Amino acid sequence: MDKGFLHEEQKSFDLSPVTLNDEVVTINAADMDYRTLNSLLKSYSNSVKRIVVYNVHGQRYIGAGLRSNVEINVHGTPGNDLAAFMDGPTIYVHGNAQDGVGNTMNGGKVVIYGRAGDVVGYAMRGGKIFIRDDVGYRAGVHMKGYGDKRPIIVIGGTAQDFLGEYMAGGVLVVLGLTLKNGENHKAKFVGTGMHGGIIYVRGQVAHVGKEVKIMELEEDDMALLRPIIEEFCNFFGFDANEILAGEFKKLVPVSTRPYGKLYV
Repeated sequence: MDKGFLHEEQKSFDLSPVTLNDEVVTINAADMDYRTLNSLLKSYSNSVKRIVVYNVHGQRYIGAGLRSNVEINVHGTPGNDLAAFMDGPTIYVHGNAQDGVGNTMNGGKVVIYGRAGDVVGYAMRGGKIFIRDDVGYRAGVHMKGYGDKRPIIVIGGTAQDFLGEYMAGGVLVVLGLTLKNGENHKAKFVGTGMHGGIIYVRGQVAHVGKEVKIMELEEDDMALLRPIIEEFCNFFGFDANEILAGEFKKLVPVSTRPYGKLYV
């Protein structure tokens, strides 16, 4: 991946709605209905290697349901359900994203050069989501593994309440890079209803659900974390060794059936 391509805000774009050049499609989404935009993305996703979309102002469902290996660069703020049900593409967001990123995502990758809203990775069952800054409420809710898939979410900053709620599988990492020195994560009810998967938090956790226990990391945890954090750092320019030198805690479920007695 050409890192110089990751920050194109300074480049001047053609004002035509769609421009095709050297296997790259450029779409000017200014005043474009989300249905039109997504129809264009679908029509080009199997015939080109890269799609650049600029002037994005809240259009939702970008990348939803796409199953090719196309790379999509989004300039602006995509609306809800970016990459929903996606299985294959890589999406770079040069800005913030709204709610529902990776909703029921099955494969592929999302990289966000900013913040994301609530319910990131809802019911996500495969692929990876990397977010440079903070996220809202309920990140990783109902996240699960599926077959041989193991979804991964890395949050560079911090998260709001109910992080990893009802989590059933996958890996959720919160690095706290936006916190000031000595500041703790403030999320409450972390892992409420959790019955699978692992949450790694760099720094101190304020409050966890009763279904979760907090543990120290072991060698296997570091072996799992290192390549994940190195990939995150490759996108955002952080030092992996410096991040890994911080204090991490592992959150795991107490039981695989926390509410079993309620249904028998």
